[in-house]
Parts: sequence; C-alpha cells; structure tokens
Amino acid sequence: MRNGSRGRPTYSPGVATPALESRGQAHALVRRGDTGVLLLAASVPFLFLHERYQPELGVDIGSTTVDVRTSDLAVLVVVVAAGVAWGRLRGSAGLSAARALWLAGLGLLGWLAFATFRPASTDDALFADHLVSFVKLVEYALLVLAVPLLVRRERDLGIALGAIVVWAGVAVAVALGQFFGLDVFGAWNPGWRQPSFLGHHDLAALAALALALAAAGILAGRFRSPAPVLCPLALVAGVLGLVVAGSVAAAGGLVAGAFVAWVAARHRFRPSLRQTVALAAVVAAVGAGVTAVRGDALEDFLRFVGVRGDTPPQGVETYSQRTVLAYIGLRIFQDHPVLGVGWQRSSRPDVFEPYVPDARERFPDVVDLAFPAEGREWGVQNLYVQMLADAGVIGLVLLLLVGAAGLVLALRTAARAPTPWAAGAGLLVACALLTLAGEWASLGIVSGIPLQVATCLLLGLAAAGAVVVARERDG
Repeated sequence: MRNGSRGRPTYSPGVATPALESRGQAHALVRRGDTGVLLLAASVPFLFLHERYQPELGVDIGSTTVDVRTSDLAVLVVVVAAGVAWGRLRGSAGLSAARALWLAGLGLLGWLAFATFRPASTDDALFADHLVSFVKLVEYALLVLAVPLLVRRERDLGIALGAIVVWAGVAVAVALGQFFGLDVFGAWNPGWRQPSFLGHHDLAALAALALALAAAGILAGRFRSPAPVLCPLALVAGVLGLVVAGSVAAAGGLVAGAFVAWVAARHRFRPSLRQTVALAAVVAAVGAGVTAVRGDALEDFLRFVGVRGDTPPQGVETYSQRTVLAYIGLRIFQDHPVLGVGWQRSSRPDVFEPYVPDARERFPDVVDLAFPAEGREWGVQNLYVQMLADAGVIGLVLLLLVGAAGLVLALRTAARAPTPWAAGAGLLVACALLTLAGEWASLGIVSGIPLQVATCLLLGLAAAGAVVVARERDG
C-alpha cells in the first residue's frame, strides 16, 4: 500500500476493482442521462414556435391531410428519449408517486376519446379534422409522462429551465422589437401588444414559465441552483413578456399563482418581508404593464358592462365578444349538460346557430360581426366553457382534476422535497400552473400549440417532484 493511501483499496493497473467499476458505470450513466434532458432542452425552440413558421409535410390520410411539423418531430424525439430512460431505469422509475395525475389524465383522455367517436361526432362532416385535433392533443400530452423520466436531478432541472428561460428571452426580445416598430413575424401596430414568433397566448405562456422561476427564486432564498444564473434573465423576460403579450387573463392567473406560491413557501422557506414585497412588486408591475398595453380593450369592456360611458361600439371588442361566445357556449351546455355536443363541435354552425338570436337579444349593443355565423366560426374561446359545451360536466370535472392533481403534487413537493432545488421547483410549478389556468380562460380547445406544451411541461415537472419526494421517503 502506498504512503498516504490508508483506508483506500489497493489495485493493480488494468484491473477494475468493484468500486472503480461502479464509479465508471455511474459516470457513464450520468452522461447518458444528460442526453435525454439535453434533447428535451434542444426541443424547446421547436415546441415554442408558431406553426406558420415551421416547415411542414402534408400526409394524406383518407379524406383529410395531416400536417407533420418540426414540433411534432421534437415531441417524438423527447418521447423516444423518455422511453430509453424508462428502459434504463428498469421499470416505472417511481412514477407511481404521481398516480393521481396519471389516473385523472387517463380519465380525461378517455372521456374526450368518447366525445370524439360518439355518433354525433362521427356523423359530422368535419369528423376527420376533429380526429386529427384529438390525436394531436394526445401526442402532446405524452410530454407529461416524458418529463419525470428525463428530469430527475438538480442538473436536469437546470438544463431544462435554462433552455426555457433563454428561449423566452429571445422571444421577448423579438416582441420588444415589434413593439417599437420592427415589422417581422406578423407584428401588430407599434405600441400595441405583440405576438413575437409565437402568438399572444403562447408568448404569455412562455413568459409565465420564466416568471414562475423568478418568483420561486424570490421566495426560496435557498433555491441556489439554477436560480442565481437564471433568475435575473427569467425575471426580465417574464415581466416584459407578459406585458408585451398583453394577456389580462394571464395577469389575473399570476395574481393567484404568486399568492399560492407565497403561502406554500411560508412552511419551507419562510420568506422575509423584503422577499414578499419584491414578489408583490413583480406582480404589480405585470398588472400595471398589461393594463397600459390593453387600456383600450379594458375601457371598451367597462363601457360594455355599463361602468363607463354609453358610447356605441364601432367594431368588434375583445371582451364583449368573448362574453357573447361564452354565453352561447353555456347555452349549448345547458341543453347538453352530461355528454356535451361532441369534441370540437361547439363551433359548428348547426350547433351554435339556434342560440345566436337569443344572444343578440341578450347583448343588443354588441356589433353584428362579433356574433358567430357560418364563415365566422369563432368558437367559444374559453377552455372551461368549451369543455362544458363539447364534453359536458364530466369533461370539465376531469379537466379540473388533472389541474388539481398537478397543483397538489407541486405544493407537496414544495413542502416535503429533500432538497431546496426540488422544493423551489414545486413553487415554480404551482405559480406557473395557476398563471396558465388564467390564460386558458381566454382561449378555447386548441391542440398542439405552445400553450399546451407549457401546460404539459408543468404537469410533468409536478410529477417529477413527486418522484423525488417518493425516492427520498423510500430511501
């Protein structure tokens, strides 16, 4: 035994001792494990990009054409990587810790499958298109299962969040350029809300993910990694992104998300008054910015509800139209309370037209163009109301159970996770989930968009947190 080697095993060159062999295997596993999460990180730019800016390949299937885009290929790569990770981990890899989420998710997809294949839906002339929409929904839902198989360590979380925050920074930089007059990616008029290369709702979703990281970093002083590197960029990108996207619904969801995250942090991190004030200031900044950007739309809505003035509207006003569409959706649900009318059928003229005259009588001051008609199938434009109309009360209950399961898992992780980074991730998920829940109130059921990607990634992170907690509990 050499000098200074007391307590260390002796070895001969070229002979692999059990300890060295184990260490080499562990090192190889770490490198292989990084591959999966690196693929997830590399997929972020493709998943958070509007479909009109993606190359596509049209595949004819029967009477319809399925468009395969780079985002679909990105989902496929992530799912395959997750499958490889699942095989390497030899089994469920602790996924049973998120059993409530899996059961609620399977229940929702099963019920929506029934809504898609029931006779009223299969007899619809657009059944093939609706079927493609459902398949796309299921395809992207696989991300929920993939994330906990790929994000299992602090390093994995840092890689995934780093990609999201950096891409959010790029998207917000483009949106700011549009705001100040850069005419790219279908920019709106300078000084108005802007879509970046995503669209308003999807830009708000990406910004919400970044801002949720910043909120977790503010509340969890010990959320050391990867917060110190990413939090400043996440804060700037999150605040500016939500403001430039101009989503009032996301701003409202942020209020609820930040409050719930603060309550959850009190048990584990005990945020100081300074941290609490900082978080409140961030939320206030977003609210003030969104109000400034959407001032005209909010003023129109106040006029619509009779709070300010009685000037007749000159064109379609965002919130008055959404009120009309939600009213029609609720009337559809009233006549089909249990089963709904079928997947994506609430936007079909033969379904909504019987309720339009009543809606006109109920809202006489809304301009004609705001009401749906053949050729103007606006849809319900509210996820929760459309779920009621399309899939009945059972569909909405299952949807809410999925969201509730994800939120409960996130809060449980924030309270019980063995490490600060995992607990901080729980705060992130809780804040972002509620922010996106608000955003979904301004958009109907649209499959395969970045907003769905963001939602699925968060649900997957909630499951990943549950796995970390279970792994620590079981030793």
